[in-house]
Amino acid sequence: MLTAIVGINWGDEGKGRMVDLLSADYQVIIRYQGGNNAGHTVVNDKGKFILNLLPSGILRDDTVNVMGNGMVVDIEHLSQEIKTLQDKDIKITPANLKISDKAVICLPYHKQLDVLEEDRLKDAKFGSTRRGIGPVYGDKYLKKAIRMNDLRDRQALRKKVESLSEWKDLLITSYGAAPIDREKFYQWLCQYGDIILPYVCDTTAYLQQTINNGKNLLFEAQLGALRDIDFGIYPFTTSSSTIAAYAPIGSGIPFKKIEHTIGIIKAYSSCVGEGPFTAELFGEQGELLRQAGDEYGAATGRPRRVGGIDLVASRYGCLMQGADELAMTKLDVLSCFDQIPVCTAYELNGEIIKDFFTDERLNRAKPIYQYIPGFKQDISHCRKPEDLPKAAREYIEFIEENVQTPIKYVSVGANRDDYLVMK
Repeated sequence: MLTAIVGINWGDEGKGRMVDLLSADYQVIIRYQGGNNAGHTVVNDKGKFILNLLPSGILRDDTVNVMGNGMVVDIEHLSQEIKTLQDKDIKITPANLKISDKAVICLPYHKQLDVLEEDRLKDAKFGSTRRGIGPVYGDKYLKKAIRMNDLRDRQALRKKVESLSEWKDLLITSYGAAPIDREKFYQWLCQYGDIILPYVCDTTAYLQQTINNGKNLLFEAQLGALRDIDFGIYPFTTSSSTIAAYAPIGSGIPFKKIEHTIGIIKAYSSCVGEGPFTAELFGEQGELLRQAGDEYGAATGRPRRVGGIDLVASRYGCLMQGADELAMTKLDVLSCFDQIPVCTAYELNGEIIKDFFTDERLNRAKPIYQYIPGFKQDISHCRKPEDLPKAAREYIEFIEENVQTPIKYVSVGANRDDYLVMK
């Protein structure tokens, strides 16, 4: 079985938590896009972990974890992430972590350029995490990137360093910054390359053999459908494809098809960064939800913007992801509300809108809220649908009907086993 776990909204839906849970049924877990610009928070019997680059299956002793060719990898950050987990007795070896030799390396000047451009834009900034993701994906498609397999030939690598530095200096110095230190750049690649190289291999060959052997593969996405470079709220998106259809390509097996897609949807809305967020709640309601849900970015620590669940955006996200079923996270957080706010439509120029759009109109759309009776009690102990209060079950059914996708899993707490199966 080839299954993708993907975000339905703006990201931060709780994908890492669900990958950690559902990976028990899969032998191989694969990250297929993105870099360290977002984090997956996982709480299980081993502790609490924030993963930026490593697949969430790395926390299980019996899975193999693959970082696909669709990723962009800051090898310094990855080295530190590996060490942090190893220091917590998490087993990470070339046997259970495999990095595509075609994955692109996020370089120090990518991060520098990200910062320089966001500072130049000032109030018009895109809300970048300043971790170099946009610049490195740009260089990938300009065919001026360094890939993992380039780390093996140090003589050729030094020539690439010189050539790329000469080209990049034209841009960096235009911001008033100093030219690239070639030797420092080369030594950075060698230092962290020596740590990472044992994990680098032909992951296409590995995955093909794994499929031939009848193993189950789980594909893990970063961010959500509304941050997809093509189908998201452009230009306030990430720089890669976050949708399930890209999973085989970004993993190195474009000749295979995803057989099952599980969309992750939060019981309310949250959003990190800039761009339109129609359902956003402000003031006392917004702060109540933010505090109850501990809504702060796992990678950046930034306070997330929050709102009631946006049915217009979620219905679109389910469609773009081709979701067969959903996992709803953080239902327990909504126990703080007497009446639960739900964005059922948008108002634009006097019209009621129920179809999502990704263009300039989003900046002018206003949310139309409906309030659903709350359940006002602790549900973290619930393990069966009948354990839930009637109001909580009705809320789930209301969301399910409106996004036109069945909800199978519901999480009622942060720990691995704090969930129930609806069907």
